[in-house]
Amino acid sequence: MPHPVDVHVGKRIRHRRWLVGMTQQQLAESVGIKFQQIQKYETGANRVSASRLWDIADALDVEVSFFFEGLQTEGEQKDGSDQVPSDLLGDKEALDLVRSYYAIPENQRRRLFDLARVLSDVA
Repeated sequence: MPHPVDVHVGKRIRHRRWLVGMTQQQLAESVGIKFQQIQKYETGANRVSASRLWDIADALDVEVSFFFEGLQTEGEQKDGSDQVPSDLLGDKEALDLVRSYYAIPENQRRRLFDLARVLSDVA
């Protein structure tokens, strides 16, 4: 059974790869491994070594710490006051929205952001 940290890191790899529009094959080639290994990392079936995680972070243009964001230590609990889903990166619709948002020119993106904020305030 995979360790929860390995599963979390794998999900973060998959979501970041998807967000930047990279295939498993492209990521594998950029770090010098086979795409099947990326599949195993993303499911948590195989642990990612520190040096490999460093290479993956470089290929995905993030800091290594990115892969550990959102991990809760044992005994730590959320207070429930936050309305954002706990696994926002697990929501394909949310990721699709973020990807589309960044495809919009910056001046229009700002206006869309302002509109979204107004709509959320009245909801």
